[in-house]
Amino acid sequence: MANILHLTKENFEEEKNKDGLLLVDFWAEWCGPCKMMMPIVDEIANDIDGQARVAKINIDDEPEIAQQFGVMSIPTFITFKNGKEIAKEVGARPKAKLLENITSNLQED
Repeated sequence: MANILHLTKENFEEEKNKDGLLLVDFWAEWCGPCKMMMPIVDEIANDIDGQARVAKINIDDEPEIAQQFGVMSIPTFITFKNGKEIAKEVGARPKAKLLENITSNLQED
């Protein structure tokens, strides 16, 4: 099973700025759509293991990070490549749509 990173203000910048792709799931315990997406995020982490990383940020615990990236609704999924934001999806999404943002950017240099 792939490892999903749990990001905080202490490790966010370091993880975000690593080479490669990082999909970050901004979520909260009380969010129904977030809970619905949990198994999908787990599947994605397994599908892309070794090619990209997957992380979660609980917006209740880390509101500053959510604010920094303009997260107004959750779940929000932001894909970073080499530290730069390259895609943002708001709301529950099909697995294929989230994977598309990752796989299309794996091919690019």
